[in-house]
Amino acid sequence: MTTTGSSVDDGNPAPATATSALALAEPVERVGRGWTSALSLANGAIWVGWYGPLQILLASQAKDFAPGTGMSKESMLAWVTGAGALVSLVANPLFGALSDRTTARWGRRTPWIVGGAAGGALSLLLLAGAGGVWTMAAGWCLVQLTLNAAFAAVTAAVPDRVPRLQRGSVGGWLGAAQILGVVGGTGLATAAGGIGAGYVACAVFTAVGVLPYVLRYKDLQLPPTTRPVWSWAGFVRGFWLSPRRYPDLGWAWLTRFLINLSNALVLLYLLYYLRDRLHYHDPEQGVLILTAVNGLTLLATVVVGGVWSDRVGRRKPFVIWSGVLMAVATAVLAGWQTWPGAVVAAAVLGIGFGVFTSVDFALMTDVLPKALDRGKDLGVINVANALPQVAAPALAAPIVTYLGGYRVLYLVAAVIGMVGALLVRRIRGVD
Repeated sequence: MTTTGSSVDDGNPAPATATSALALAEPVERVGRGWTSALSLANGAIWVGWYGPLQILLASQAKDFAPGTGMSKESMLAWVTGAGALVSLVANPLFGALSDRTTARWGRRTPWIVGGAAGGALSLLLLAGAGGVWTMAAGWCLVQLTLNAAFAAVTAAVPDRVPRLQRGSVGGWLGAAQILGVVGGTGLATAAGGIGAGYVACAVFTAVGVLPYVLRYKDLQLPPTTRPVWSWAGFVRGFWLSPRRYPDLGWAWLTRFLINLSNALVLLYLLYYLRDRLHYHDPEQGVLILTAVNGLTLLATVVVGGVWSDRVGRRKPFVIWSGVLMAVATAVLAGWQTWPGAVVAAAVLGIGFGVFTSVDFALMTDVLPKALDRGKDLGVINVANALPQVAAPALAAPIVTYLGGYRVLYLVAAVIGMVGALLVRRIRGVD
């Protein structure tokens, strides 16, 4: 795994005084391939913990638990994933803000990466033993709580350490790790041989995958004298980022929200779409195949898109056209409801989402207001990833059940994604 250009900082441990001085500075030294690889692996491990359950395991549990409860499997899955997403809405900015204030000798971010990954692994093991919908919901909420602590710290490490003109390429490698985490989580959940074994496999990978980063690379330490004086009122007020005061941040947030909402509508009922609409002979295997196809095309564009964006010094055209391409692919699912159509849509979605993942991440770090609040501000931005997980079930369940089924669902998703792509043009402070 490499990044473009020469590197003067491979993430090797630095003296404590140096890391203290650098904690709030705008980074200027390029990070090296070792640091990028280790952080990407940690990011991928977190996504394994999320998407093994989301793609396979939670849907399988909902199918087992739904009979006799008065809920359909679709409604139960929507309720559980929606509850977890609500937890994620709060957890990501909260833990981002707490990591901003952390003055531990291990740094601002590392304690939260370690604690979050360990807590996520234990929560996945709780889900492995779930005996009904309530323990299933509680376990998934704990997974969201703990893994969001780790994820908030991992993403905040990028603006802490990576200069602006390298963030597209580093964001590309993080995006590649993300999709490999999705594919890996789906593969582990499928190949483990059962729901419980699938959760155990995902838990082990999540815990082990963060170790190379936290053991090899010293985090930047925040001097206690720079930490703001604590007050509950000030802490809570800090989560509001006024769109009027920071309009570019507001438009960037809305763009990410709408495109992620479109993607969430596509993914939520994918297993049921293959089983109930396409009548695919092995829907679990079908999800794995589509995820792999999507992952291959995403990997082909995610790093290239980020590097290209860094070289030309522009972000918005990449985000716009990747969003448009994703909307077109989603419309294919509505108009060509066959297995070949699903494969084509998965491939095209991967191309678009690959470019979007890396360049949008770089764009977001470019519009952050203050170095002291990087973790919290990125956490607020990452609400645009979690909120669609709440909104998608609320939109998808009635559309599938009462308002026209999967064809209408995917048309609605395509329109939402197209609007999100076009709103990028409202951002003024980034090329």
